[in-house]
Amino acid sequence: MIFASPLVEGRLIRRYKRFLADVQLPGEVITASCPNTGSMLGCCDPGMRVWLSEHDSATRKYRHMWQIVEVGSVMVGINTGLPNALVAEAIAQGSIAELTGYRSVRREVAFGTEGSRVDLVLESPRRKACYVEVKNVTAAAKEGVALFPDCVSERGAKHLRELMRLKASGMRPVQLYCVQRGDVNEVRPADAIDAEYGRTLREAIDAGVEVLAYRARVTPTEIRIEERVAVVCP
Repeated sequence: MIFASPLVEGRLIRRYKRFLADVQLPGEVITASCPNTGSMLGCCDPGMRVWLSEHDSATRKYRHMWQIVEVGSVMVGINTGLPNALVAEAIAQGSIAELTGYRSVRREVAFGTEGSRVDLVLESPRRKACYVEVKNVTAAAKEGVALFPDCVSERGAKHLRELMRLKASGMRPVQLYCVQRGDVNEVRPADAIDAEYGRTLREAIDAGVEVLAYRARVTPTEIRIEERVAVVCP
């Protein structure tokens, strides 16, 4: 995914009220929207370099939206609204080998018994429908290891339960972690943050839910899914 216009570089002053961030730009301090409802563990320290998109729509309260943060020497995509589009683009380009060969893709499809919506449904004649739930991953506990979730995620556990029910009904369910940082080689459940999510993920794997993780290359001009990484549940 190529950004429609150049991003603006600044320095993070603070992130607050979950959805807002004050950023120092050349000559001014602005408030940007923060499109991430998680804790942003390790990704929102004051002084970090950040990149913002600019929007001129009259309906937007804030002109700037936070897209990328530099953690150490690594750029991390923090916008949780992007992974669905990134994954759909990668599927269309054949970059996710496990999800090739489907004729059509539907987005945000209602399903399940708990009032859920699945991110993508892949369909093709004479093939089982494939239900893909996408999660954004930004937190890294140590070199090469990413964690999910970065805060308690009852919604994430609910989606895993729904995927297990799909598997039991004969469908093909897939949990896909979109890792928006290039320094990660594996994804693990953040048991110390949300033990229930970790337990449910292990249960889903045992039930036959496919669990994949793909790493994206993040730059101020483009974010693109490039490579599969391991999902490890010790």
